Amino acid sequence: MSVLIVLFLTAILVLFSGVFEKGKYARYIGILGLIIGLATSFLPDCEFFAQYKSMYEYSYNAELFTKISVAVTLLLFFLGGFAFSNHRSHQSELYALMLFALCGGIVLFGFQNLVTLFIGIEILSIPLYVMAGANKTDLRSTEASMKYFLMGAFATGFLLFGVALVYGSAGSFDLYEIHDFAYNNPKNLMLIMGAILMLSALAFKVSLAPFHMWSPDVYQGAPSLITAFMASVVKISGFFALFKLMTIAFGGIAGDWINILGVFIILTLLLANVMGLVQTNAKRMLAYSSVSHAGYIALIFFGINNFSTYILGYYLFAYSLATVGVFISLIWVEKIKKETSFTAFNGLGKREPLLAVVSTISMLSMAGIPLTAGFIGKLGIFNQAIGGHYEFLVLVAVLGSALSIAYYLRLIIAMFFYKEDNFHNTERASITYNIVSVVIILALVSMGIVPDLFAKIFGL
Repeated sequence: MSVLIVLFLTAILVLFSGVFEKGKYARYIGILGLIIGLATSFLPDCEFFAQYKSMYEYSYNAELFTKISVAVTLLLFFLGGFAFSNHRSHQSELYALMLFALCGGIVLFGFQNLVTLFIGIEILSIPLYVMAGANKTDLRSTEASMKYFLMGAFATGFLLFGVALVYGSAGSFDLYEIHDFAYNNPKNLMLIMGAILMLSALAFKVSLAPFHMWSPDVYQGAPSLITAFMASVVKISGFFALFKLMTIAFGGIAGDWINILGVFIILTLLLANVMGLVQTNAKRMLAYSSVSHAGYIALIFFGINNFSTYILGYYLFAYSLATVGVFISLIWVEKIKKETSFTAFNGLGKREPLLAVVSTISMLSMAGIPLTAGFIGKLGIFNQAIGGHYEFLVLVAVLGSALSIAYYLRLIIAMFFYKEDNFHNTERASITYNIVSVVIILALVSMGIVPDLFAKIFGL
């Protein structure tokens, strides 16, 4: 819980830094706070917080996912100077909101009862409603904010109704007491309905079909750095919360919800990958790519074993790195050319070769091509599902991966094989962008060749 306090205090400092020099130093304060928070996450938690164990526990798994989220947010902060150059008068608020949302995600990593789960989801979500509408002069950004708020309202309604039914049947909010009740009363209809409603609520948060409806609109309309945050840190938090809730509290009635989740996965993989093929806008294509990855990640629920949490962490870290890698070039292209269509990427390989390379390796990793971290992540999840005898779901996932290669290749071809149109802006990517690109390239390739590197990075 120490890291949570460090990041919360950092968010307050960043927010009030806006009083001076229009938040000129907000990003630097945020980066310093995230580095201290990341260092704190490697230390044993203070015993003082043990008295809150029934609400929040900084367990081994919570520690792993906290490290991953803080590391990914740190990378995004490094990109913030250029990405938020149009928001100089409000950048302290945007950085502070990102940190508050990260605090909500960390609450979700350690929740021990349904009240803490609800609090974590709201702390995570409310800043995102605001950040999605940060481009005040762009109607698509306002639309994104409204749609994300409505999606959040639906999800909260589902969640609270589910919590009410679960509490009405089990008589407790505690995960382990619900777990015991579920094992002793596997036919309790109210409990089963509560579990399905809560599953649906979190499916909204991680964009599983058919609850993904407005996710592509939100991803396209929100500022690109915020979209990258949603596709990485928010997905990490949402999936771990879903994993913890369904495997601990409702593990005893898994037979009643696992098939429903299987239907969600098949819909997600088919819809997202087919829709990704027909997109002409790179940002919208990446939105459908993010939805499709929700389908791959959800396979973690099938054939659960002792390594499931490790595999989940590995996949989410690899996917988040790749997301940041693609968004580096997308943010740069959007700022320079004021659009994110596929044609806007023409000639990027010649003009900014490092940005084009990091985007290419990131998309190859997302597609699950060997020698990348994404390949190892998908291999781990597919192997686990096959071990649980869910071969049909794996077959659909492999088909989805094959389709995804087609739309990733379209962007790669545009960057390396098409000439840039007559465009006279000669601005080059900053040294920060190049350094972050090199870090991501090394991480994705190294983890694809030496999978154990993930464990060494996070001290496992």
